[in-house]
Amino acid sequence: MSAKLPIAVVDPGSGNLASVLRALERAADTAGLPIAAEVTRTAEAVRRADRIILPGQGAFAACMRGLAALPGMVEALNERVAAGTPLLGICVGMQVLVQRGLEHGVTPGLGWIAGDMAPMVPKDAAGAPLPLPQMGWNTLDFPAGRHPLLAGIAPGEHAYFVHSYALAGGREEEILATTDYGGPVPAMIGRGNIAGTQFHAEKSATVGLRLLGNFLRWMP
Repeated sequence: MSAKLPIAVVDPGSGNLASVLRALERAADTAGLPIAAEVTRTAEAVRRADRIILPGQGAFAACMRGLAALPGMVEALNERVAAGTPLLGICVGMQVLVQRGLEHGVTPGLGWIAGDMAPMVPKDAAGAPLPLPQMGWNTLDFPAGRHPLLAGIAPGEHAYFVHSYALAGGREEEILATTDYGGPVPAMIGRGNIAGTQFHAEKSATVGLRLLGNFLRWMP
C-alpha cells in the first residue's frame, strides 16, 4: 500500500474545519489517493505536511490574529511556502494570502499575493446596490486551461460564495478566475505553489471536490 499523503488543515480558530476535512477525504477517495489529513494548530504538523490547507470564515483580522496566536505558525507557513509546498487558502483563508485586509482598519496579511481585501460595493445594471454578503451559487469565469486546479471544471460552472470583501488592486496574472456580482470579482487567486478560492470549495459540490482532488495531485 502506498504511503498516505500528509495534509495539514490549519485551524486559525475560525471554524468550518469539519466540513473541509470531510470534503477533502471525499475528494481523496474519488481520486483514489491515500491521504492522512489532520486539523492542526501546531507549526510542527505544518512542517511535516506535504500539502497545506488554510480554511477560514468570518473576519480577515480575526483570522490573522488566530494564526499569530499559534506559536511559530506564521513562520512555519512562510518556510513551507518558500520551500515550494502546495498551499490552498479557502474563503477567509484565501483572503489572508494577500498584503492587507481593510476590514475595520488595516490588517497586514501573509503578503504572498498582491492587493488588498477591500469592501465590495456591488451595483446592478440600473446602479442600485446589490445585497451583501454575496451569498449563494455563482459562476466561475476563466479561460479554459487557466490553471491545473481548474482541470475538469468548465468555465461557467457554479461554486458557493459567502463574502462582503474582495481582492482589489491585484495583479492580473495572479487572478485565476472571477465571478460576476455587479461586475467581475476575483474568485480564485494564486501564483507558484500558492492558490486560494474566495468560494467555499468544501461547499461547492462537484466543482469543489474536483478542485480539491486537483490540489491533492498538484505538482507546482
